[in-house]
Amino acid sequence: MLYAIICEDSPNSAAARAEARAAHLARLEDLQAQGRLVLAGPFPAIDSTDPGPAGFVGSLIVADFANQQEAQRWAEADPFILSGAYANVEVKPFKQVYP
Repeated sequence: MLYAIICEDSPNSAAARAEARAAHLARLEDLQAQGRLVLAGPFPAIDSTDPGPAGFVGSLIVADFANQQEAQRWAEADPFILSGAYANVEVKPFKQVYP
C-alpha cells in the first residue's frame, strides 16, 4: 500500500540538510530502484523552485510499504531525522487516484 510521509523541518535546518543529503537521497534511490517510490521532494520556504537562502520547510515522500508500521520505521531511520533536519514526521496511508 502507498503511504505519504510528510516531514516538517526544524528551524534553521539548512546545515543539517546539507550534511545528511547524500545519505537521504541514497535511501530514496534505493526505494526507486525497487520500484516502490512514487514521488519525493522538498517544500520550498518561498514560492520558487529554487528558494536559495530561504531554504526548505519540509518534504513529501510517497512510497509503497507492506504496512504503516514499516513505513513509520523507514521514515524514522531517515538521515534527515537523525541529523535533526526534520522536527516532525507523519506517516499516513495514501490512495493514489491520479495519474
